[in-house]
Amino acid sequence: MELKRFSQQLQNVHPNVLAKHLRRSVLYQDKDVVIINKPYGVPVRDDSGATSISSVLPVLSKLMDGVKVKSDSQLLPCLSLDKETTGALLLARTEEALEKILNQHRNNQVRRTYWVITVGVPVPSEGLIDIPIIEREVTGPQPHFKMALSPLFRMNDTGDSVIKVRAHRQAQSAATKYRVLDSSSGCSLVELQPLSGVKHQMRVHLAFALACPILGDHKYSHWSKLAPQKLPERVLGRLGLEQSKIRYLPLHLHARQLTLPGTSQNDINVSSPLPKYFSQTLSQLHLKFPDEKEE
Repeated sequence: MELKRFSQQLQNVHPNVLAKHLRRSVLYQDKDVVIINKPYGVPVRDDSGATSISSVLPVLSKLMDGVKVKSDSQLLPCLSLDKETTGALLLARTEEALEKILNQHRNNQVRRTYWVITVGVPVPSEGLIDIPIIEREVTGPQPHFKMALSPLFRMNDTGDSVIKVRAHRQAQSAATKYRVLDSSSGCSLVELQPLSGVKHQMRVHLAFALACPILGDHKYSHWSKLAPQKLPERVLGRLGLEQSKIRYLPLHLHARQLTLPGTSQNDINVSSPLPKYFSQTLSQLHLKFPDEKEE
């Protein structure tokens, strides 16, 4: 609840206050790009007119150049993050840099790594999920739309082999590499690398392909209804929460690392620190980073 209040405050404050907050969260900058650590709950773009990261980029650009400096420089969002996602957000300083990055992204030269906490332990512990995704309407008492799997294969009637089915015209190809970093208390810390950019791809692949939804993902923890995520008693106990308060649990999806080709010989490689609530949950669930486990 405290986190929700803080993210709402960030959207309701004067744009200059949000810009100053983002200025303190800069992880990397050069003449072409700026990488910031995006806070939870603040949208990158917002069409309703509410304060968003995009709406304060002119102020942030001025703060970075120095208020007294006359400058035409700007900041443009490149590869966006969802409102509830935290971590490394890439901004371009010119239209040329933006075009170049989008080109590199299309050619799979930009590598984005995410960390998530899942409810459940993915089996196998490492793999590639390559299942197209489609938007579907969920009917019933609360009709709504969700992204869903649109598999290219199904089991045959006897259940001993798979047969190819025709691809749905509206389905989009989606592939996500994943690797379990640690498991404890019926939950896991999982590293993800999306190889495509379909809406909610990582959330859908984990929830519906691996049956391990992301902790705090209230949208994809159920298919047929809109309701807070249902957590096992053991997990609730570790987190010190009651099921009735789960709707306040934030999505544990963090853009951990960003690697893109640099202008010189060296690649740009930036790691984004975890938000406080994410680190706290890891500690409560006794989940450790790979480097912590080796100590």
